[in-house]
Amino acid sequence: MANPVVAIVGRPNVGKSTIFNRVAGERISIVEDTPGVTRDRIYTHCEWLGKKFNMIDTGGIDIGDEPFITQITEQAEIAIDEADVIIFVVSAREGVTDADEKVAKILYKTDKPVFLAVNKVDNPEMRNEIYDFYSLGFGDPMPISGVHGIGIGDLLDKVINAFPENADQEEDQSIKFSFIGRPNVGKSSLVNAMLGENRVIVSNIEGTTRDAIDTKFQTEDGTEYTMIDTAGIRKKGKVYENTEKYSVLRAMQAIDRSDVVCVVLNAEEGIREQDKHVAGYAHEAGRGVIIVVNKWDTLRKNSHSMADFEKAIRQEFQYLSYAPIVFVSAKTHQRLNTLPALIKKVNTNHERRITSSVLNEVILDAIAQNPTPTDNGKRLRIYYATQVSVKPPTFVVFVNDPDLMHFSYERFLENQIRASFDFTGTPVHLIIRRRK
Repeated sequence: MANPVVAIVGRPNVGKSTIFNRVAGERISIVEDTPGVTRDRIYTHCEWLGKKFNMIDTGGIDIGDEPFITQITEQAEIAIDEADVIIFVVSAREGVTDADEKVAKILYKTDKPVFLAVNKVDNPEMRNEIYDFYSLGFGDPMPISGVHGIGIGDLLDKVINAFPENADQEEDQSIKFSFIGRPNVGKSSLVNAMLGENRVIVSNIEGTTRDAIDTKFQTEDGTEYTMIDTAGIRKKGKVYENTEKYSVLRAMQAIDRSDVVCVVLNAEEGIREQDKHVAGYAHEAGRGVIIVVNKWDTLRKNSHSMADFEKAIRQEFQYLSYAPIVFVSAKTHQRLNTLPALIKKVNTNHERRITSSVLNEVILDAIAQNPTPTDNGKRLRIYYATQVSVKPPTFVVFVNDPDLMHFSYERFLENQIRASFDFTGTPVHLIIRRRK
């Protein structure tokens, strides 16, 4: 099941982003020193009392040159569409404003739980200021301070209790994959082309809380796939469809629910900055990744075209060195028939387990080939390694001092593991721990 989504809504300058950063900052995240894996502070994974959820900061969604009220409206509508729970933020200093009432009117339309948080209550004397906000009609206002973190815990307690109960669903054994990429790279065409090819379509399941449609189909060898469609969710007449951040938000929700992510590039346009941005999310989430170059039929090619394009991809997406590249055309169906088998292979690699004895043999061979580094006369000693999880394959390496593990040696170990076992298409995580 996908994580529940919490959206923070309110007029500008009430402190939405401060609250967002405060909640997001509670998470201990693994940060990678890899170029291209950039973070956009509009969407984040959070955890409170063991419950995981995703959070949207609507303040970060710029609607462009729209008038002030239109912007607020659009942002509130995005929240209503996307979220399971909404936090409506107002400010104690300014009291109830016209813009607050406008946001409240939009939020009346939703049947999702809305919690009214009165921000900037920085000291106990200001608590009396919250009573005016009863007039907005969202029950008891909750005094909080984003800057000082006061009341945030009580607010999150209420939020997690309001999450929708996941009914015990049958365990879905199918391989879940999605196409992500910038608008107009041909995601919808790929979806349609894949489903149009003599596949057995099993069912169209309404996506959980999303309005995306998950399509199940079966290949001839009996493997079931679930295609998570992020394309084709165009809402006519909505301004926000054009915003870059909104398309990123959509992509991130699809990534959260997929086992394998197909990053679609447009062969005509080449590689853009936003492509790297979206692919960075898939890598960061630890999903299996395939790079799909669409519209390959439109290019005038020579014998070097494919090799040159592949080289450019490897140059721009250095952190995705493990991802296979496939050149397809949704229009002519070129090589599309190879995609399901490749998705299946990447998914198998993504959940591969290696026994500790075999893994440690590989590590010993690696050390014999390239001895461990030293620092100030002290040598790194690797005692043993073990796999602790799959999706993605994660290995803990026990050493005498983690500080002695140079990133280049860590990369060498990863490459040795990849050379011994097939991890095509999946990231591999190494965690370096001191042996107790």
